[in-house]
Amino acid sequence: MPVCVLSEGAGPGAQVPTHLTRIPISLISTSTDYTNKMVKGKVVRKGPLVSLAADNFILKTVIQEEDSQPDASSQDPSINVVLFGALAKDFNQAVNQGDVVVASGFTVGKSPTVHKDKLHPCNLLLSGDDACVYVSRLPPPPDPRSAPAIKRSPALSAEVSRTTKAPKYTYVPLGDLKAGSVVNVYGVVIFFKQPFKSRGTDFCSSLKITDQSNQKIGCTIFCEKLEDHPKIFQIGDIVRMHRVKTQFFNDSIVLVNTFGFSVVAFDGVLGGAVEPRTSSRSFHFDQEDRRTVEELRSWAASQALLPPVPTIPLSAAQPKAYFDLTCQLLAKAPIDTTCTLLRVWDGTRCPHTLLKVLVEPNVTEGPSSFSTERENLIANILVYDNHVEFARQLKPGDFLRIYNLRAIPGSSKVPGLTSSQSEEVDHLAFHLHGGTAYGRGIRILPENSTVVQELKRVMEAFPEDDEDNLSELNDSALLEVWSTPPESLDAETVECSTERICGHDMQPVTLSELKRSGPGRAHHVRVQLRSYEPCRLYQALKLYCSKCTSMQDVPDDELVAGLFSEASRDSRSYSPPSWALSGRVDVPGDSPGSPKRALSVHLSTQLMSEGKTKELIFLMGSTLEETCRLTTGYQNIVPVRSSGGHVALLDLSAPFLFRGRKRYYGCRRCSEAAVREPCAEGVELIDEKIIAEALGVQLLQFVLLMKLELQDATDTLDVFLWRDAESFFSVSAEDVAANQEAQNSICQTMDSLCPPGGSTGQRPWLDLCLTAYPVEDDGGQNQTCYQICHTAITKPPSTRSDPDPA
Repeated sequence: MPVCVLSEGAGPGAQVPTHLTRIPISLISTSTDYTNKMVKGKVVRKGPLVSLAADNFILKTVIQEEDSQPDASSQDPSINVVLFGALAKDFNQAVNQGDVVVASGFTVGKSPTVHKDKLHPCNLLLSGDDACVYVSRLPPPPDPRSAPAIKRSPALSAEVSRTTKAPKYTYVPLGDLKAGSVVNVYGVVIFFKQPFKSRGTDFCSSLKITDQSNQKIGCTIFCEKLEDHPKIFQIGDIVRMHRVKTQFFNDSIVLVNTFGFSVVAFDGVLGGAVEPRTSSRSFHFDQEDRRTVEELRSWAASQALLPPVPTIPLSAAQPKAYFDLTCQLLAKAPIDTTCTLLRVWDGTRCPHTLLKVLVEPNVTEGPSSFSTERENLIANILVYDNHVEFARQLKPGDFLRIYNLRAIPGSSKVPGLTSSQSEEVDHLAFHLHGGTAYGRGIRILPENSTVVQELKRVMEAFPEDDEDNLSELNDSALLEVWSTPPESLDAETVECSTERICGHDMQPVTLSELKRSGPGRAHHVRVQLRSYEPCRLYQALKLYCSKCTSMQDVPDDELVAGLFSEASRDSRSYSPPSWALSGRVDVPGDSPGSPKRALSVHLSTQLMSEGKTKELIFLMGSTLEETCRLTTGYQNIVPVRSSGGHVALLDLSAPFLFRGRKRYYGCRRCSEAAVREPCAEGVELIDEKIIAEALGVQLLQFVLLMKLELQDATDTLDVFLWRDAESFFSVSAEDVAANQEAQNSICQTMDSLCPPGGSTGQRPWLDLCLTAYPVEDDGGQNQTCYQICHTAITKPPSTRSDPDPA
């Protein structure tokens, strides 16, 4: 085996072959023969396992001699070690950061990263049958206030005892954690996020815990399987984690899972049953663990850590509120790829008129209708984006807790309203928006939990539906299907037509006649819309650079949040701008009641002297969520980072400016970004163009780009809608980027021009003006393209709505 685990407590060299001679890292060079030589050091950095091809892996790690101190006359005692093949795979599984390793059978090569990482100028290369790594896991020093630490199995087995004697675990108080060690901990959960899909193959969950030491410790957990994550249901739950690694992040200790990680969770309610929640088939839990849980429960109750009202029933739901809901799933149905309908109840009746969402029975999982009495208690919940994948796993009958659910008051008309259905005023809808902010997500509750037992008692007071009262939807009801609900509830089907606003005096031509014409001319056509791209209309929003004429997608929030997170980690010292007033600003925490965080800001002195309308803030160290929260109180925010001891802009893949809900981006190719003070002389009102010019940023313009397939009786034709898209839809692309009403306006228009699932006879005839122009393709051949121009959508006056400016 290429990676050998040494016996614990026997000393690092106890099983290393005696014929190997140790050589100091400082004496490593490319001119020496290292047969029968070994290098010993502590793993101070461990990179990820990278797959090059089938069964071919590479991993890079850094080891450091613990008994050697660097000085000006010697080489750095740290060296890069590169492992290949099965050795890399085994090393990744068996070795943790902080372990002491002995490497033999290596070769030496020049380090290509010496100028960047400032480590030893050589690398150790380990591959083939002769290479071997011996690893020693020494137990951490015992806590003088606790029992002696118990040695771990060299095989890093699960926490299940393999012998008749139960294992003994030592738990470190959160106030005594030190970076660079692997520990076992207990804690009370004061914040958590449900597992979400990471950029890799794992799911990621995060939580923050505390104990009697009053230290608040963040935890980040990556596990491939959802069931391996902590089963946290509410703030105040208690969690026990084995084999978590302590690290420094943002000047504080954080915990991350490591090899052999396991977790058990408990209800935090004082006096409740101590029932462990875990996916492990067997685990260690004794009277001492039970006593620890009870002590944490009592302490948490005395500190008021438990929320006074863990969840809100439907009977207490209020418009515009965010709340957690404990309920039972009765039925579900897919709406589209980004939305799923959940029909739930909790035995109570909402006092508000609720949104009706009708779907086809053949796509519904569970009963498609219920008795009138039961229908009055059912809430329709629209689940969006990343939560759709989890919703697919739910089964009717499951008991759920839905976190950060939003109650949205609607308009005076219900989507899907027909002449046979009366209007309902002030209806209420429930949305679970995308993302994981404030712990947003869904959890399946075990039926033996106390909250489910209480929920069942409430539900039992309501009689079961009589099967004779259940009926399938009739044909007229199928006409009322709402198939693609938008994020706003003001959406309704509207009749649209087009109007040419050009000055051309020409007769319409057929599509077949148009195709026979050459480029460079305008044409009038009367056509129907057969299809359009992109189907997900948010993808039609692009960023355009007028200087280099490049076009790119708008970066998604996950990418932008990553750039902010990377910038916030770099908190090294820097010199603030000489022209700025430096200070701090408080940002509310991630959840209601959590502590505020102070962030560094620099304010332009010129602009501050002119009043708040010109206020410009350079913000450092914030996350994307924190920046968005601050935009409600500050007019212009420029996120910055520390670079080379000075203040610099973030990577231009992130917005360089926030103005309210609007974000502005710069062209990476054409910008020469630098943090400079805008000149306010002679400027009445600062705007994004002035700020972009002052910062050396080439401002990108929001545009709409769509490809439409037109048809008439003679042919079909693909055309683009771009330069005149704003006049076509009567909305600006900048408003579409920041305003839900503007987005809904485009959705309504496209649904009218090309009804989802509708026949050709339902599609309106459109009068369009097209321009034909030549384009040279990649092969150097000329082809003719077509673009819609000088055309606008017209709607009946009663349905026209102007989007509110952001």
